[in-house]
Amino acid sequence: MTVTETHADTAAPPSWDAPPASAADVLDRARQTVPWLRRAAGEIEEGRRLPDHVVELLRQAGVWRAAMPADRGGPDLTSAQQARLLEIIAQGDASAAWCAMIGMDSGIYAGYLPDATARTLYADLDTITAGALLPTGTAERTDGGYRIGGRWRFASCVNHCQVLMASCMVQERGRPVPDPLTGEPRQWRVFAARPEQFQVLDTWHTTGLAGSGSHDYQTENLFVPDDHVFTLARPRQDRVLLRTPDAVQRKMPGIPLGMARAALDHVIGLAAGRRDRETGTPWLDDPRVHEAIGRSEMELAAARAGVYETLRVQWELLDSGGGDLRAARVGTALARTFAFRTARGIVQRLYDLVGGSAVYRTSPLDRWLRDANTMCQHAVAQDAVLQMAGVVALGGEPPNPVNPALAVSLPAAVEDLS
Repeated sequence: MTVTETHADTAAPPSWDAPPASAADVLDRARQTVPWLRRAAGEIEEGRRLPDHVVELLRQAGVWRAAMPADRGGPDLTSAQQARLLEIIAQGDASAAWCAMIGMDSGIYAGYLPDATARTLYADLDTITAGALLPTGTAERTDGGYRIGGRWRFASCVNHCQVLMASCMVQERGRPVPDPLTGEPRQWRVFAARPEQFQVLDTWHTTGLAGSGSHDYQTENLFVPDDHVFTLARPRQDRVLLRTPDAVQRKMPGIPLGMARAALDHVIGLAAGRRDRETGTPWLDDPRVHEAIGRSEMELAAARAGVYETLRVQWELLDSGGGDLRAARVGTALARTFAFRTARGIVQRLYDLVGGSAVYRTSPLDRWLRDANTMCQHAVAQDAVLQMAGVVALGGEPPNPVNPALAVSLPAAVEDLS
């Protein structure tokens, strides 16, 4: 579980001459990046973006191509492997892991686009994608495509992307248009474009995850052709990864799990040299310290087991095409929420345990606490997830949100939409 530290200051960063050959290779390379990400954490936070050398390090490790399919030469990581990849990276830096989570969506989005479009946009398997799925823009139908406009928030990794997604509600003369594919009264679509077609606004001045650079972006009257438009309700590739529209979210809990692991390892490392300020008791002999660390280990183990077990169950059902897939999706959603909230609780406990020295910006606990609170504001960590699960447990049918990635109903069958 724990990544061993190396002396990053006295050695060159890892580099590789060729792309990773397998999922295992990606994970192994990611482990080697951790000491370097830890070393760069201050630079990442201060710059409010990933430094170019970190972007390149993650590229060489195979992070940006992690979800690319095998038939394109990609490592084709499963959802559990993607979560594990993020868990490893987050042990180095949470903002870097957050950018990795978003940037590697290239391999997911490529499966929703027409093949020719996907091969053009993602000719380089290391292409980085950013963008928001919440449809705060509007799209008006026109000959050969759409005219879109709006402003979107939380575009993590936008400073580094080569493809930028914008989600819109489709309108006709200013009025909502029903969705012919899903039967929903509103039509929600994702539009793939280039970042230079948008204005990125310097809005990301936040509590934590500063290095994710999750700025706002906007555009007006941008033409997007039909072959650059898709819905998560209908993939064009029949990959196990894409058989429900929550692929972009299944991997997410790896980040809080890795961050909590890093915080625990840090405090365990402090224990040998610390004494209680009032009693003089060595931390190694202090029951209060024992309890805090033991409780944190217990909670992290439970959260981690829940995440990987529910991912295993959902993946097996997606692969086989049988079983209660809705229950499985509820399970992964609950495990995801639990992981985020548990990690925040662990970091807070360890911060309190360390006390006064944790309040300084020179302490990584300060950064982890701010990162934990910021990431827990994401939709996947909110009470709405619990409410949805409660409705399902009581035999009800929760209303589908506009974003099908947050829904639990079964997706439509894969169709040839080319």
